Amino acid sequence: MARVKRGVTAHARHRKVLSLTKGFRGRSSTCFRIAIEKLEKSWQYAYRDRKNKKREMRGLWIQRINAAVRCLGMKYSTFINGLTKLKVSLDRKVLAKLAVEDPNIIKELVAKIQLNGAELKKKGTSPKKKTAEESVDSNGVS
Repeated sequence: MARVKRGVTAHARHRKVLSLTKGFRGRSSTCFRIAIEKLEKSWQYAYRDRKNKKREMRGLWIQRINAAVRCLGMKYSTFINGLTKLKVSLDRKVLAKLAVEDPNIIKELVAKIQLNGAELKKKGTSPKKKTAEESVDSNGVS
């Protein structure tokens, strides 16, 4: 069997790693050993930050919705709670886009939520909290 010389494949592998580390600082882009360590670390950062990007975007959407709703005299939490009670299924991404591009829709939603809240107060359907005495009496323990 013929002897295998690995110079070509090793050179190709080195070239591939060094081309991926183009733009890194110092010897990280020129020295293979350091370059491969930095490359693997950059992949770890990329994986982590793909997750963090989603988290940060959700936070940004919440801030935008909160700012738009507070201008209309309502808190973010009551706005979201009102939307769930009205069974409006718009996610935060869409709500944030509406808050930036078309604030009139947010205004209408706030008006509907306030109207729905006033109706619930009229009917008296808001659940009352039991006092300690009432909960003892309902359990049959005296």
